[in-house]
Parts: sequence; C-alpha cells; structure tokens
Amino acid sequence: MGAPSRDEEEAKKMEAGGDTVGQKLDAGALFVLQSKGSWLHCGYHLTTSIVAPPLLSLPFAFASLGWTAGMTCLVVGAAVTFYSYNLISRVLEHHAQQGRRQLRFRDMATDILGPAWGRYYIGPIQFLVCFGAVVASTLLAGQSMKAIYLIANPGGTIKLYVFVAIFGVFLVTLAQLPSFHSLRHVNLISLLLCLSYSLCAVAGCIYLGSSKRAPPKDYSIRGGTSTRVYGVFNAIAVIATTYGNGIIPEIQATVAAPVTGKMFKGLCLCYAVVVTTFFSVATAGYWAFGNAAQGLLLNNFMVDGRPVIPEWLLLMAELFTLMQLSATATVYLQPTNEVLEGLLSDPKAGQYAARNVMPRLLSRTLAVAFGTTIAAMIPFFGDMNALIGAFGFLPLDFAVPAIFYNLTFKPSKKGVVFWLNTAIAVIFSVLAVVASVTAVRQIILDAGTYKLFANV
Repeated sequence: MGAPSRDEEEAKKMEAGGDTVGQKLDAGALFVLQSKGSWLHCGYHLTTSIVAPPLLSLPFAFASLGWTAGMTCLVVGAAVTFYSYNLISRVLEHHAQQGRRQLRFRDMATDILGPAWGRYYIGPIQFLVCFGAVVASTLLAGQSMKAIYLIANPGGTIKLYVFVAIFGVFLVTLAQLPSFHSLRHVNLISLLLCLSYSLCAVAGCIYLGSSKRAPPKDYSIRGGTSTRVYGVFNAIAVIATTYGNGIIPEIQATVAAPVTGKMFKGLCLCYAVVVTTFFSVATAGYWAFGNAAQGLLLNNFMVDGRPVIPEWLLLMAELFTLMQLSATATVYLQPTNEVLEGLLSDPKAGQYAARNVMPRLLSRTLAVAFGTTIAAMIPFFGDMNALIGAFGFLPLDFAVPAIFYNLTFKPSKKGVVFWLNTAIAVIFSVLAVVASVTAVRQIILDAGTYKLFANV
C-alpha cells in the first residue's frame, strides 16, 4: 500500500482530536462538526441554509427596486455569493492541504487575520447572525401555523405567541440531533420542501394574477426621494439575507477528507435550486402584486382573513414552509450547539457518555427556549430580516471571503482577481454600513407599532 495522502492524515488527526490552528480540538469541533459527509450531504446543508422561506420576501424587495434594479440585484447576489462561497472553500482547502484544516469561521479569522479578529469580530457576528436566523425562523413558523389555523378556523382567537411556543417545543426535539452531519436526511427533505412551497407560491401568483379577482398591478416605486433611497438599501439588505449563509466553513467541516472539490459540487447543486426558486418566486410575486407585495408573499394570498387562491393550495404552501423552517432553524442552531458543546462537554469522554449527554440536553433546550421567547416577544420579521442581512450576511458572505482569499493566496496586483476581490470587499463593506443604518432607521420608524407579544 502507498503512503497515506495529506488529506487522509488530516482526517485521522481530526478523529483523534489532533491539531487545528495550533490547538487541540474541543468537544464542539469533535462532536458537532464531525467530518463524515459526502458532497451531496454538503449540498443538502447548503440548500437548507440558503434556500429558505425568506426567499418569499423577494417580491417585497422588488417593490422598492422595480423590475430592472430588482432583477439586477438578484443576478448580482447570485453571482457574488457563488463566487464568494467558492473563495472560502478554496481557502479552506488550501489550509487543509497545509495540515491546518479549519472547521469554523472564527478559526479562519484567527489564522488569517489574527486572534483578535476571530474572537471579537467574526465569531460574535456569526453567532449573532445565526442565532438571529433561529429566532426569525421560529417567528415565521409561528406565523405559518397561525395562518393554517385561521384557514381552517376563520375568526379563531388563539394568539401568535402560542403558535411560536408550540414550534419552539418541536424545535427542542430536533435540536437534540447530536451533530451537523446527523441532519443530512432532514436537509434532503428540506431541499424537496423548498422546491414544493416555491412551486405552490408561483402557482398561486399565476392563478390570482390572471383571474378576474387579480389586484391592480402597479409597478411604480412609492414615496418621496428619501423614502425611495432608504427603500433601495433596505431591499438590498433583504436580498443579502436571502442569499446569506454565514456557516460555509462549518458546512465544509462536515465533509470527509479528502475535501478538494466537494464543496464546489455541493454549491452547484445548491445554486441549481437557488436559480429555480429565487427567480421564479421573485418574478411571479412581483408580476402578480407589484408594489403591493407584502413582506412575506404568502400573506398576499389572504384578504380580509380569507384565501383568494384555492384553499388547498395555500394550505400546502404554508405547511411546506412550516416544515422547512424546522430544518432551517436547526441548521442555524449548529454554531450555538458547537459553542455550548465546547464549553460544557468533555472531549475525552464519549459523545454519548452521561457526562456529555445531560449538559447537551439542558443547554440546547435552554438555547431554543431563549430564542423562542425572543420570537414571541418581538414578532416583526421584516425589520429583523433587513437588520440581519445588513449587519451580518453582507460582511460575512460578500466582503470577508474576498479578503481571506487575497491574504491567503496573495494574487498579483497586476491581475484581475486581486482587484475584483478588492472591489467586492470595498463595495459590500460600504453597502453593509449604509444598509445597517437604513435597517435601524426603519426599526425606529416602526417602533411606535411595536408591542411585546403582539398578535400580528
């Protein structure tokens, strides 16, 4: 037999708790980020984290951009994120070949930018963004459950926070799945679900938009100059959230060695689904409702508490959305699980030893309970969606990958790659700052309508 390759040696080293970024692997890396998956599993994880129900907000973003700018932003978002995610994957593969396989975003920042960047910038932002996505998913799931309830029981009086709490109890169960890799079958089902509710949404738009009850189609952009400008940046933040991921290194960490090329295949699978769903939902939704598109497309299918498309079609769309949200929330809970496992578990004990199982059960239950409480208290998804995209996904998924690549590979300043990456990093850093200000402004404007545990 020939000598083992560097990737095979690295895989054995990881399984034994070997060296990563100069440190022994903690329980979070060993237990949550197990490297056992194939490129297909990687594709399932990517699709669940990117092609999620926030894509149903795309017609709402188009309402502030119009046809041309909206489609341009959608195409640019797809191209830049596909490119950026491949940059991160290339950097991760490079370090793995050098014997330093990085498993987490903060590991990359520590190794490339320095310990302070990993500890005080990338790590906290990723954690807040991912936990914010858990909160947003929980809130959306509660709203889907309430919509199903009202379709079946018009005039029902059960409040939104009750449905949010019910979903939270279910999420506690899913949260106990021990590792990211253990979600691979859940995320395959999630991939099928996102295709299903997107198809239902598009069918509903075509049905209503071509019927006698079709709403008037107005594609003008509402408001004065300042309102329109703020609306554009808010829409960009919404689109960034839709394309956002924030956990590319953690997903690549689930892939078994050798890792080379597997992430690219997974991204190709994911973006085939992205193109199929994002563009069809955005186009059909904006065509059917114009500037009256609501923050979540499915809300346009209810008028005065009654469905304006076939009831069975709306029920299917809401049910598929609800089911996928459980997978999306569980995926974005993984960075929290990894941190908690690293703090509370003993890497020398077995993953299923009583010493580790009890802290895992309690900590994950408390994390989900905390997120569920926030979702029930502050049920304003649109504003939350824009802020998460501006503050987190724009820098993490658009700007940082280009910086990591340039610092790692040091491409020639005379070449196209260096200046393309630099332009991406600068443009999207500026957009992140401006969009964050816009999102905060919108929250301030809407603050008068906020009410804890509101039944929206």
